[in-house]
Amino acid sequence: MKLPKDDAAVLSKRWTEGVLLKRDVFSTVERGRFRSDGTQADQVDAVLRRLDHVPWWSYIPARHLFARERRALAKARGLNVGPELLWAGRSALVRGFIDGVALHLAKPSGDAGYFRSAKKALRRLHRAGICHNDLAKEQNWLRGSDGQAYLTDFQLAACFETRGRLFRIAAYEDLRHLLKHKRTYAPNALTPSERKMLARKSLLARVWLKTGKRVYRAVTRGLFNFTDREGGGRRLVNDAPVLIDLIRMNPDVRDAAIVAFADRRSGVGLYAFVEADRVALEMQLRNELTAAKRPKPPEHIQVVQVLPRDAAGKPRIEILQLVAMNQIDLIEPMMRSDTDRAFLKDILEARKNLRDRFNFETADMATPSS
Repeated sequence: MKLPKDDAAVLSKRWTEGVLLKRDVFSTVERGRFRSDGTQADQVDAVLRRLDHVPWWSYIPARHLFARERRALAKARGLNVGPELLWAGRSALVRGFIDGVALHLAKPSGDAGYFRSAKKALRRLHRAGICHNDLAKEQNWLRGSDGQAYLTDFQLAACFETRGRLFRIAAYEDLRHLLKHKRTYAPNALTPSERKMLARKSLLARVWLKTGKRVYRAVTRGLFNFTDREGGGRRLVNDAPVLIDLIRMNPDVRDAAIVAFADRRSGVGLYAFVEADRVALEMQLRNELTAAKRPKPPEHIQVVQVLPRDAAGKPRIEILQLVAMNQIDLIEPMMRSDTDRAFLKDILEARKNLRDRFNFETADMATPSS
């Protein structure tokens, strides 16, 4: 499907294509730059959601989700709880980019301040008559570079004119899902009343878990092929563990990690980071994986001297995820030392996913990379 002519005309003049963030049967989401007044000097970092690559069989629900997000973002304008709506057409919208990373990547362990700000943001949203309705997903919570909490992805949001029973139930569930994340990352900061709330689901939530959620999972995992929160689908969930085992069989390999990234051609690609000494090992591994026939080899294999690791010695998947997605500017706030920066520099300079690349590393917003 094509964008309406008026949408296409606006985007051709005011949008500069950047990094693909996500592509599924409901929309294509990419990061780039938007000229607020149509001039080169007034461009801002932004995110575009568009429906022109949506298949015909999912177009009706895609349009419904698009309309919900457009309405919620318009109503939330000025609240500073999520992205600002910069422009909206019939089949595309542009929202401001929030300088931060998703909760499952930021992992704000013990950060009580983050969850205080998240609660305040949720209060502002609810006072405006908006319930997000999709806050169980960690990727819909962002930790900004300022340490504050922000919400994103308003496709399931509902706008209410009055604070009726349905609004109160939806608002309660929004808060309860926030507290579940707080229990994961900052359990010691939970208050007695918050612990009670966590133990008390609304009747609607209990009914949903026993009925609707089962249908939802069957549809999304079966028909729409959604499987995991990072957007890697079945390849990341089913293929990646098999590929890692095959890679580790090579005696020159010390360790390996695989992440998913959005790809303009295939939708979702896999990126393997292999800890080894020989850079030439890359071609050997690709041949070995191809000879195994199944599953399909990763689109990119990068041999690195050292994988970034956490205090427990596990690979920092959140860092590798951002490298694979070319979200380079979001990595710096997650660096803990100059040593981290030193070995990460080598990884960045040799990274493979350069097809969908934009110069977000530089402060010069006027000149995209070639």
